[in-house]
Amino acid sequence: MAADPRFHPIAAPQSLRAILAAVRGEAAGDPERLFQGLAALDQAGPDELTFIDSPKLAPALAATRAGAVLLRDEMAARAPAGAVLIAVANPQLAFARAVALFHPQRVPAATRHPTAVIAPDADVADDAIIGPYAVIGAGAVVGAGCAIGPHAVVGDGVVLGPRCVIHAHACISHALCGEGVVLHPGARVGQEGFGFLADEAGRFVTKPQLGRVILGDFAQVGANACIDRGTLDDTVIGPHTRLDNLVQIGHNARTGMGCIMAGQSGLSGSVTLEDRVVLGGQVGVADHVRLGRGARIAAQSGIMVDVAPGVEMFGTPAQPIRMAMREISTLRRLAATPRAKQDTKE
Repeated sequence: MAADPRFHPIAAPQSLRAILAAVRGEAAGDPERLFQGLAALDQAGPDELTFIDSPKLAPALAATRAGAVLLRDEMAARAPAGAVLIAVANPQLAFARAVALFHPQRVPAATRHPTAVIAPDADVADDAIIGPYAVIGAGAVVGAGCAIGPHAVVGDGVVLGPRCVIHAHACISHALCGEGVVLHPGARVGQEGFGFLADEAGRFVTKPQLGRVILGDFAQVGANACIDRGTLDDTVIGPHTRLDNLVQIGHNARTGMGCIMAGQSGLSGSVTLEDRVVLGGQVGVADHVRLGRGARIAAQSGIMVDVAPGVEMFGTPAQPIRMAMREISTLRRLAATPRAKQDTKE
């Protein structure tokens, strides 16, 4: 099914020449041939572009009616006659570039809705978009090309670099943001960390939370994700890091460049992720643990000790994934063994 134009405006039909330039691919065919849009492999028609990225989909490739297909060279022999075959190194990445060609993002005009509340001393760029009932606090800085959605809150003193997007109902305080930072709807950034002490009477006293949140260039924070500010040091999210929906980042945690955290994963206080660490869904990391560059943690794992660079871990407590798989396989074999044979072995 093609994209619904009510939500994703469609650009004019695109020539094969324009597509090849956008996706950085090569193909034989009429460079002026026009294509109307994009569609899935099994749904595309003769005037649409699609892609294939897995040999498992070879039967669907053979049956596709698509006018053009993004694929790797080794898949070309399985394609139907008549389709324009566009050779690329990474079909999914190429398709993403094609999407940007056929469905360019809307660029709304700069507006400040009359219901927005903007502090008199806030520094808001002239071309910023400020939506209905948004709040911009005292001393805040909103850079060029920023967009602040309906009911979003940019707290006192917050700095947003150029082209940041704060979606509806997100709020950010005690934070400094680089270029192109995105907070998706309902994200919460800069609130107090989860830290407290008991006084002489057994009542809880919240620890001082005097740090900030630093969001690097092009970091993205998913819907309803939460990032606590630091206690005395800062909480830092590295450039190009992506946090999925419902992610929790504790106070003083730090991520390097290009880290990925899938939904419902969380970092306890003072955790460090070096560059390009990947956490699967529902992964939990105990406080003060360090994960080395390029470490990968499988879904629902619990990390309680440091992880060396490049290591893949699984389980709770987590261990190297091959070891974990061997243990699981051994347990399955034992469970399938009749009790009499087990007794004999004992």
